[in-house]
Amino acid sequence: MPETPKPSDLIKPHVHQDDPYEAEQRGRTALADGVVEKIAGMAAREVHGIHALGSGLARTFGAMRDRVPGGRTSVSRGIKAEVGEKQTAIDIALVVEYGVVIPELAAAVRRNIITSVERLTGLEVVEVNIAVNDVHLPDEPDEEEEAVASPDRRSRVQ
Repeated sequence: MPETPKPSDLIKPHVHQDDPYEAEQRGRTALADGVVEKIAGMAAREVHGIHALGSGLARTFGAMRDRVPGGRTSVSRGIKAEVGEKQTAIDIALVVEYGVVIPELAAAVRRNIITSVERLTGLEVVEVNIAVNDVHLPDEPDEEEEAVASPDRRSRVQ
């Protein structure tokens, strides 16, 4: 008479439940561009010397959008990612603080974005293109502050 199988005998011998490669073969994970853009935005903001992300116009519209009830700050403002199945490319626009060495800052931003995106998504970052659009001077008000203040000024003038 054959023996009754034990529960451990029912598990396929070639399948390891803790094997990540095996789990990877049983489905597909798709990442939206916005996921990579948010991760890159958070990583860029961690680098000292960044004043803001995005071009002047994007920051102005973003500041106005942030003031709308229910609106929230866009972490990915100024960032564009193209995401494939295994790789991603990222473009980022920056405003830097006056006095920082731009090539060193760009290298630190690039390094931090690559490390964060690859660690959190598993994607290979093939390139991070950085455009420095402006330098923020210490005595300049923020464009975002001006955009927020201008409607108040108009209401007082009338």
